[in-house]
Amino acid sequence: MANSARNTPGTEQVTDFEEVKVLDNLMVKYENNKKRINTIVTVVLAAVVGYFAYSQLYSGPREEKASTAMAFAQRYFEADSVDKALNGDGQHQGFLKVMKKYSGTKAANLCNYYAGICYLQKGDFKNAIKYLEDFDAKGTMVKYAAAGALGDAYMENNNVSKAMDAYKEAIGNKDDNMLTPLYLYRLATVCELNNKKDEAKKYYQTIKDEYPQSEQARDVEKYLGMMGDLN
Repeated sequence: MANSARNTPGTEQVTDFEEVKVLDNLMVKYENNKKRINTIVTVVLAAVVGYFAYSQLYSGPREEKASTAMAFAQRYFEADSVDKALNGDGQHQGFLKVMKKYSGTKAANLCNYYAGICYLQKGDFKNAIKYLEDFDAKGTMVKYAAAGALGDAYMENNNVSKAMDAYKEAIGNKDDNMLTPLYLYRLATVCELNNKKDEAKKYYQTIKDEYPQSEQARDVEKYLGMMGDLN
């Protein structure tokens, strides 16, 4: 807060009010962006992971059994029935049982990812972090999406530092015109919330320069203008 504001009677309260209003607006933007990201990412990943599960897993007997068992849980996941996806329906196994029964398989590893997304949707952020951290994303088609989901879970668990690290990993695929601008936008918003304005400007500018056709680019000039950095 500027010294001139402190020395002028009545000005400090107005300034405080304006700061609170700005923070509230940023929080609204964060929450709205979170809902949009979660919706889009869930739809995209249902297709991507489904393809991965059937096209990329090993064809060995145990791996094949694990993949078949996981397929029933995937169907519940795609139908947005996260409890049955996690725990099964009494006849078919859920992700938690599959990952335990077929430990060591690629399918079991992928179940960690699915379970993390399910818990994220349920609002159980500690378990979301647990399973997403256990997921070995190396060499998978969902490496960057998993990092973004982990960033969401960290953010919801008030671990801003780890959230920012995860979001920075999530923007690693420069050729992804859907998820990368989404997480650039999320990262910029989190930086702005934490008064890291120079970093926020950098990420907003990247959206403007490299992803001008993205949904997020429509709002970028407004935010850069508000931050006094419109090029």
